[in-house]
Amino acid sequence: MSSQIKIGRREFLCRGSQLAGGLMLASAGPAAALAAAGQRLKVGAVITAFTYRSHAQVILENFVAPYLFNGKWTDPGMEVVSLYADQFPAGEFGRAFAAQYKIPIYPTIAEALCRGGDQLAVDAVLSIGEHGEYPVNEKGQHEYPRKRFFDEIVAVFRRSGKIVPLYNDKHLSYRWDWAKAMYDTSRELKIPFMAGSSVPLAQRRPPLELPARAKITDAVALHGGGVESYDFHGLEVLQSMIETRRGGETGVARVQFLQGDALWQAAADGQWSPQLAQTALDAEPDSGRAPAKDLIRPPKPGEAGSPFISHGILLHYRDGLRAMVLAAATGGIKWHFACQLDGEPQPRATSFYVGPWQNRNLFKALSHAIQTHFRERRAPYPVERTLLVTGILEAEMESRFEKGKPIETPQLNFSYAARDYRKMREGGASWKILTEDIPEPKGIERWRPS
Repeated sequence: MSSQIKIGRREFLCRGSQLAGGLMLASAGPAAALAAAGQRLKVGAVITAFTYRSHAQVILENFVAPYLFNGKWTDPGMEVVSLYADQFPAGEFGRAFAAQYKIPIYPTIAEALCRGGDQLAVDAVLSIGEHGEYPVNEKGQHEYPRKRFFDEIVAVFRRSGKIVPLYNDKHLSYRWDWAKAMYDTSRELKIPFMAGSSVPLAQRRPPLELPARAKITDAVALHGGGVESYDFHGLEVLQSMIETRRGGETGVARVQFLQGDALWQAAADGQWSPQLAQTALDAEPDSGRAPAKDLIRPPKPGEAGSPFISHGILLHYRDGLRAMVLAAATGGIKWHFACQLDGEPQPRATSFYVGPWQNRNLFKALSHAIQTHFRERRAPYPVERTLLVTGILEAEMESRFEKGKPIETPQLNFSYAARDYRKMREGGASWKILTEDIPEPKGIERWRPS
């Protein structure tokens, strides 16, 4: 892997053709030109399953009707024209949603992207490989079919001789080699490729913007969910905050899963700071919790385990930075961050507020970012961030399987340049209109102001 990974704007906006595997792949229907002509982009959706509050629902509902973003009703400018669902579990809403919005459901990914023909017939592709009934392997990883979805989507691109922007929900794959293959293929074919989740787009309370090229000496992120699925979010929060540090992102050298006595021994050895974690936790306004000083601590005599912290992920970055991601009993929709900057006596900290109805409404910001990607053919933030977090997550799960053994990660020896994505983030104006006391609609009903 190259020691310097960068994807430039010209590369994504290129409308020329490229020789790839003997096939000329060309840009299909420039989105900017379609938008300028007043045409709505045609989106094909490839999903695992559509159930209540699944990622399929909370993303697609913002592609078929206006939604709130930063306090303004925003037209997606998109039309979902085809749908492939891998599963139809009990209680699914996919068929009803498709009927309501007159979206044809196709039996294969290829047929969905070609809309029943033999050539690509969409302007962009949503690949949502989250939720559904899929195996969990011996390492505790959900084997979601994101790589299979990607391969079948790319096969249509190759056969049709053209490409369109593609979004992959959450991390790329539970296997590093598959994730790297997805990334390499996107580079080879010049696919405008975006991945990741909604959490880095949440409102920061209190507001926090780290100075560009700041020297970070210590960093910690906390999340309130389980192993793997929410560890990804905690890692992504961390990475989205520290990738602008002095020297830029240069990769990760070692990853270690810690829990129980090993976690607190690492703190005693100066590997991570409970005080900094306390600062991160205290950043959340009006939390209603007990003081954090009674939470970020090892178990007291007689306690079976820590009453608050279940596990941690210790990261050793190649530039010398050490960081920690902690799983804390704050509830699955809570995220916090704190860091220490060189030369500053006090740490900086913030919490990530996802809006009412748990995290459902945060997907409005993510949908807006995806739609921007589809129009501009360039991801608002680097897909390399997701690639790095994917690799960290796999190493964490390997370390956990190996009972806390540190995992060296030479494959994560790469750098990338961060991008300013503040325009994609929710600043909180939406939550003055859509407030906590408004009941959440059930099923596929949508909230509209009275």
